[in-house]
Amino acid sequence: MKKLQELLEQLRNLDPNDPGRWPLGVRLGTAILLFAVVASAGYWYFVWKALHPVLLETRAKETELFNTLESKARKAANLQAYKDQLAEMEKSFGAMLRQLPNKTEVPNLLVDISQTGLAAGLEEKLFQPQGEVRKDFYAELPINIRLTGDYHQMGNFAGGIAALPRIVTLHDIEIAPAKDGGGDLVLNVTGKTYRYLDEDEQVSDSGKGAKGGKSEKGAKKGAKGKAKKPAAGE
Repeated sequence: MKKLQELLEQLRNLDPNDPGRWPLGVRLGTAILLFAVVASAGYWYFVWKALHPVLLETRAKETELFNTLESKARKAANLQAYKDQLAEMEKSFGAMLRQLPNKTEVPNLLVDISQTGLAAGLEEKLFQPQGEVRKDFYAELPINIRLTGDYHQMGNFAGGIAALPRIVTLHDIEIAPAKDGGGDLVLNVTGKTYRYLDEDEQVSDSGKGAKGGKSEKGAKKGAKGKAKKPAAGE
């Protein structure tokens, strides 16, 4: 305790303007303290300040990678459920394709649509199939239909169309009173059924598109050649 008091007394009596006369232990301690302060300041300025943005960027990337890993882990855990869902979708798509008639079934389907109107008690005034409109893998077959009858018979007709085993949709529905004033209604509607295109038909459509592009190019080339001929004669 006495030595500590003597040391404190010596420190109080130190002359800050003459450090050369300080005791050896004090000078060593002061030098060590100054070195530590300078080293800490240099580390902060040259190392920490330069690497801190890199550290922040690395932490952000770590968080991003962790989130990606967590997302993939969830997907991996639900992989079987996704496979089951895909199989169910393929099954549903196959069932829908089976509802599309092929070439040989279209005439019978047109008869079924016509018979549905007659079975509902409607009088058929017009049943006119139009030219099919081809899409990517199926063809659309519109039919202009005009029927006369009462409101309930038209409802039965719509229900009968919905109950057909093949896909048939009704568009552009117009209902108006009959011109003869007999109390009946006139139903003008466009029925559409759909036919699945065979592979050879899809290939044929693709070939027609390519051939058409070539013909157009040839036509442009021929027109260009004809335009040059008068200049040669001159």
